[in-house]
Amino acid sequence: MKTGSTPTAEMSRSEHVARATLPPIALGLALVGLWYCISYLVLEESRRFLLRPIHQVIEVGFLDSDNRTEELLALWSSTKIALIGLAIAISIGFTLATLMSQAKTVEKAIFPYMVTLQAIPILAVVPLISFWFGTGALSRVVVCVMISLFPIIVNTLFGLHSAEQGAHDLFTLHHASRVTRLKKLMFPAALPAVFAGLRISAGLSVIGAIVGDFFFGKGDAGIGQLLRRHASRLQGEELLASVILSSLLGVVVFGFFGWVQKRAIGRWHDAISVEA
Repeated sequence: MKTGSTPTAEMSRSEHVARATLPPIALGLALVGLWYCISYLVLEESRRFLLRPIHQVIEVGFLDSDNRTEELLALWSSTKIALIGLAIAISIGFTLATLMSQAKTVEKAIFPYMVTLQAIPILAVVPLISFWFGTGALSRVVVCVMISLFPIIVNTLFGLHSAEQGAHDLFTLHHASRVTRLKKLMFPAALPAVFAGLRISAGLSVIGAIVGDFFFGKGDAGIGQLLRRHASRLQGEELLASVILSSLLGVVVFGFFGWVQKRAIGRWHDAISVEA
């Protein structure tokens, strides 16, 4: 006999959807209203290029076929750079964090240099990056890796150290090898922290791609090059459209890793949290 959803279950789902969607929608509408207030009430007509009304941004930046094509091509260029840089940062970060988790000496040797790399201002090393790697896509990838590497290392290392000591003692009692301990205990325990680091680094990789685009203009034009061009020409609508696209790219990449996290460990992690 086929059973349907009860009214209580349907109401709870509706309430859950409403609670998840209504607050951001309400805040978005408030921000749009504030945007219009600034455009029409605060800024004079001669200075309205500083913040064009949102309908003009949509009309010029997205509905105009030439501008839309240029924006989408630039978005694709920045997306490729961000994904390549993120993939390299993940590979390096996982490898270093794993090595550091296996020996305190290795951790003490590597970690100060990772902190130093994180503290280096990108603007200070732009001339060196262009001198060593040129002004093309490779330099933009290097910037992405530099910006997004540190959170992966820190979160992965923290996760690998988060397994309970009692579990380690049990593996020691059974004479488990180092590889078995990593595979069966440390990596599963590290997954929540690993995905937290991935989500942070995913957003940073987008920032790195745009920053790299801004300074290294050889090759396909990215969002950063469009931002620079539109700002120099005082093209307010196109500039805001590029900003919106870059923000959406960051949100999509961040949300993708959040979705992967829920698919991979969401239920397991929630159950562990409830039990704790």
